[in-house]
Amino acid sequence: MNEIVTCDACPVLCRIRLDKTGACDRYGNVAGVLTRMDPHVILARSPEQVEFASQNWDGNPLAARDIFVTGIGAGTTYPDYKPAPFIVGSNIDGVDMVTVVSEGVFSYCGLKVKIDTDRHLGPETATVRAQGEAIGHVTTAEYGSQMLSLGGVHHLTGGSKREGVATCDAMIALANGEAVELIIDNSARVIVQSGKPPIVDGVAEHRMRVGCGSATIGIFAPQWQKLADEVIVVDDHITGVLTEHQAGRFLDMRQAGIRVRGRKSTPGRYFQVAQPGLGWGGTDITDPLSIIEKIDPKTAWPGLRLLMVSTTGEHSGWFVLDDDLRPIATTMPSEIEDAVARIGENCEPALCSVLFMAGAGGSLRAGATENPVLLTRSVQSGRARVTSGGAPVFVWPGGGITYLVDVATMPRHAFGYVPTPALVAPIEFTLPLEDYKRLGGYTDRIRPLADITRASKLDALPEGVGFPVA
Repeated sequence: MNEIVTCDACPVLCRIRLDKTGACDRYGNVAGVLTRMDPHVILARSPEQVEFASQNWDGNPLAARDIFVTGIGAGTTYPDYKPAPFIVGSNIDGVDMVTVVSEGVFSYCGLKVKIDTDRHLGPETATVRAQGEAIGHVTTAEYGSQMLSLGGVHHLTGGSKREGVATCDAMIALANGEAVELIIDNSARVIVQSGKPPIVDGVAEHRMRVGCGSATIGIFAPQWQKLADEVIVVDDHITGVLTEHQAGRFLDMRQAGIRVRGRKSTPGRYFQVAQPGLGWGGTDITDPLSIIEKIDPKTAWPGLRLLMVSTTGEHSGWFVLDDDLRPIATTMPSEIEDAVARIGENCEPALCSVLFMAGAGGSLRAGATENPVLLTRSVQSGRARVTSGGAPVFVWPGGGITYLVDVATMPRHAFGYVPTPALVAPIEFTLPLEDYKRLGGYTDRIRPLADITRASKLDALPEGVGFPVA
């Protein structure tokens, strides 16, 4: 019995003692044999087992056969000076297919995080930290969402060892569906978890905004026309004023003469009414009347009914102008409460989305073919389909094999790591057998699908056990 075995799954080359595991916990010495400790995941087409299965094959192998061998737990041959751990042959609708199955070791990888909230998380390029270390930055906001870019080779291996470890820890947790607290320099503290609402400075978000202030007016103006004389929708991007807005003009609404602060864009649309923040509509205001610059006595009138509301309906106020044209807070009528509730009803739930992004280049392709550039070209042309843990991916145009995958579509705990540090992610290439031959593929290493399921003792079940490494 080997008291010590050497693991060659990555360049660290751990020497593993009996009944111990290597630095990444993915390989161990079991009875003197190098053994993959995690289960090798094989997915079944049954909708009860695979929620994203479908009936018609669109390039996603999950929908193409009853059983699909994923890279999760398959092991790796990194650096890929030998064929991939599994090269699986199957038949799909009478066509002989090959799936090359491996776990890629990715230093060139990151996470793109979409956080549905109007709350200000931080200015663009602000540093994002975990465990006190810089692991990414705030990037351009998108409609109703704040965006973070995390990880990447410069954080993983280009900084200090501590920075690399913190980056790897945060990425692996987020990719595997766990919650991570992120701190943005001089701004917000946010807890992020794929498929869950963000928690910003201790407060859970519930709604994604229905639209900017202008869009909200465009949606609901006909419903507000008979209920209020003016509606101001407060928003960090575009604050809308109903009677000035094109929607109000189209409805022949009487001008209210209430002018808000900020830079006027087109009629009824104002930029920069306040600073970004955690208040109304993603601004820093807590008193909505503070954005009113003036009320024109030539246009406004006593008794004018004013609704001020945010783009999620979470903040609202009902005011009536007194004889001096001062807005006085008044009990909101039930029909106005219903109108505010309608805004909330049309907001989607606030969620965090985590997308793994990686460049599948380098020697990874050598595990599939002796002529790696042909695999790249086959992927770029759509002949070879890429999946990650069985989940469909988006392949970026241009050179290389750079892909994005939503971790929520993958089986849980699909990601691992190596202590360089780098992430380990499942990857599969599926293409017709004849194409694989033309790529210079390792046709002598193709194993029938039935052999794989027998070897893994799966018998068509979705998950197996650890297995010796050949």
